[in-house]
Amino acid sequence: MPITINDVAKEAGVSTSTVSKVLNNWTTISPATATRVHQAIEKLNYIPNARAVSFARKSTKNIVFLTYLEKDSAYLNPHMFDIMCGAYNELSGHDYTMTLQDISKDTVKGESVSRLLSTKSCDGIIIHGSAINASIAETIIKQNFPHIIIGHPGFESRLCWVDTNHALAGHLAAQHMVERGYTSIAFIGGQKTDELSFQRQKGFLGTMYQYGYQVPDERIFYSNSTSEEGYLTTLKILHESKRPRGIVCENNTLAVGAMKAIEQSGLTLPKDIAFLTFDAYPYTQIIDPKPTVIDINVYDMGVQAGNMMIRKLENPSLLVQSYTTIPVILEGQTT
Repeated sequence: MPITINDVAKEAGVSTSTVSKVLNNWTTISPATATRVHQAIEKLNYIPNARAVSFARKSTKNIVFLTYLEKDSAYLNPHMFDIMCGAYNELSGHDYTMTLQDISKDTVKGESVSRLLSTKSCDGIIIHGSAINASIAETIIKQNFPHIIIGHPGFESRLCWVDTNHALAGHLAAQHMVERGYTSIAFIGGQKTDELSFQRQKGFLGTMYQYGYQVPDERIFYSNSTSEEGYLTTLKILHESKRPRGIVCENNTLAVGAMKAIEQSGLTLPKDIAFLTFDAYPYTQIIDPKPTVIDINVYDMGVQAGNMMIRKLENPSLLVQSYTTIPVILEGQTT
């Protein structure tokens, strides 16, 4: 039969509550008594029940990562998994576990969050930006529950969030292109309602303007961020009577299609046309020639989110709204 806390108490000659207090590091227990209990634990090879210990501490030592986990999520949103890995690595270093919660099956907005909060099955929640909405925000703020949002929520609130400065990423893209002598540029972005794409575009266009080069509206394209749309849009750009000197794609899914169109058009990079995209993964590693990329270390974003979560647990009144991970230029063979 497994050894129980009652066996340890009997061996040490103390009550079960004393054993529990020793396990939870209560300072009111005398060193001699604590030593006796630890000796009994070692002698009996007793392994404390982690859940029971957490219950005594009024803590689960568990953080929930809330997101959409539908079929093909790994392909449609690959960065999310790097973020998860970063967050898990940071949390596990502080003896926390991390579990996943899929909200795609919620029949009512905020259902999963309300259930987590009411059952007290976690100490805090990390929410991927795609899963946050005003209803969830209201529930979290009302109960003052420890949380960190991955990405700016897209609306003003008292939510805690960490993000990459995507406008800065756009700024770096424009700066690099101008410094390399490419001033006539087309920009292929995501949907107009996509906040991340909008911020990158805003930073890019604003910096081009600061350098004295205005990107005309007819050279700004919107898409559903598929490789097919990247391909078709690039073909359209390349067949203009006076094509631009460079193309910037807002994400590397678009980049796959754009590079295919450039190759099929018989153009040489960067001699005939320059090319730049955002994000090193998952596709730019297989594009040939290797493209110039504005990269964001999304694993680090996860680490920062985990770190901020620990800080929030230690200081519940802490308000975190911060751009944490800095984008960098990885110069390839296309500029």
